[in-house]
Amino acid sequence: MNEARQGNIVIYRAPGGKAELQVKLEHETVWLSLDQMAGLFDRDKSVISRHLQNVFNSKELNRYLVVAKNATTAADGKTYRVDYYNLDAILSVGYRVNSKRGTQFRIWATQMLKEHLVRGFTVNERRLKEQQQRLDDLQQTVGLLGRVIEGRALKTDEAEGLLHVIVDYSHALSLLDQYDHHQLAIRDTTKPPEPFVLTYEQSRRAIDKMGEQMGVKRGLFGIERDDSFKSAVNTVYQTFGGSELYPSVEEKAANLLYFVVKNHGFVDGNKRIGAFLFIWFLDANQLLYTGEGQKRLADNALVALTLMIAESKSKDKDIIIKVIVNLINKNN
Repeated sequence: MNEARQGNIVIYRAPGGKAELQVKLEHETVWLSLDQMAGLFDRDKSVISRHLQNVFNSKELNRYLVVAKNATTAADGKTYRVDYYNLDAILSVGYRVNSKRGTQFRIWATQMLKEHLVRGFTVNERRLKEQQQRLDDLQQTVGLLGRVIEGRALKTDEAEGLLHVIVDYSHALSLLDQYDHHQLAIRDTTKPPEPFVLTYEQSRRAIDKMGEQMGVKRGLFGIERDDSFKSAVNTVYQTFGGSELYPSVEEKAANLLYFVVKNHGFVDGNKRIGAFLFIWFLDANQLLYTGEGQKRLADNALVALTLMIAESKSKDKDIIIKVIVNLINKNN
């Protein structure tokens, strides 16, 4: 029994060279066509087909989980869609045929998959270690640059400005790494002893004032379609089992922005109203600006987040909320 590799194709040769197959390695299993199985087990195609049908009829295997269609070029030069069967199906037929070749192939396939999985794990493990090392190096470099700035060792405005940019964006790079590794979480949030509590009535007055400042006649801006907006405001303070679903100011703000934009409670201006209430809520809770008087969230970042919410799928809500919270929490 030996083999030769050609990308994701492995050539299997039975002892004595009586059987030779090009075996597809894909999705951590092997795949053979009906013709290939007939050659492997030295049985007629009709026999193999009958065994497969019995496997599926008896519910031993789910056809949709073990069969895949692949484009195959035939001897006549035409391309056909051919059914390929994975190792589970191949072994089920092999046990029914009960041939020596089937046993030999089963031993070979098991060993081949083991090597394939170990090789893949080793590559992925090495890649993860390399990525983590790059992140560690970046964080160490950023920390060093930050200390240099604090020590005022630099003399030129250009150099100091460049280092400030690198240090400022290190948090964003860290968030991207957490996002890539599914490690992004809600952390470092604020729970003031006397938080500003937003009500529907306050929101309505603020929206009307916003319309006036935009030069829109009263009653023509912020027209509600239904109770969706009132629901959005109330949902921010929703509780379950006596505990708030969104306990921190940052979580409330992020969900307020999301619900107002996504619920489409207004005839027009949902994104503008959502963004306005978001920054107003943060300001009322003294979180819109840092201790140095800088905005926690730049204008273009607010625009990007609002548009991202508007275009997002409902299944992405949790990750969007985590991103927003991490952009306005104590780390900023």
